[in-house]
Amino acid sequence: MRYLLDTNIFIQARNLHYGFDFCPAFWEWLIAQNAAGVVGRIDKVSDELVAGGDDLADWAKARGDAFFLPPDDPVVPALGRVSAWANGQTYERAAIATFLQVADYWLVSHALAHRCTVVTHEVPAETVRKIKIPNACIGLTVPCISPYEMLRRERARFVLAQAKSP
Repeated sequence: MRYLLDTNIFIQARNLHYGFDFCPAFWEWLIAQNAAGVVGRIDKVSDELVAGGDDLADWAKARGDAFFLPPDDPVVPALGRVSAWANGQTYERAAIATFLQVADYWLVSHALAHRCTVVTHEVPAETVRKIKIPNACIGLTVPCISPYEMLRRERARFVLAQAKSP
């Protein structure tokens, strides 16, 4: 199973539950799972992270291009399907235009093309003003879960090392 992570996974992890300073195991887990072909990100997510110009941007840059997947040939027709889906809904024109310009569009398209599960903190919402990733995933039958569900499915464990006895 391959998971594609939304930008908000990294930002919220760093800012809240898995800060670099107190939970390095989370970040090490991401690197290991990426190397194993389980967890991935698209290059558009990398672009959003790097734009932050902070320690998270440095972390993303240090991962290199192999960590972030560029669009490939199967993504091109998926972009058309996602665009057609968005335009066929009742969203405001501004919501559609915004969606088609941000990483979310590419994330859903890549997941559709490669049968991946999208991982995001977003939840579905009945609004015409913004296309939420889970709404697009539901509409296109792309699996979409929270990071906590992914961690449980993959049986991730961040366990403190045993203290050495004197």
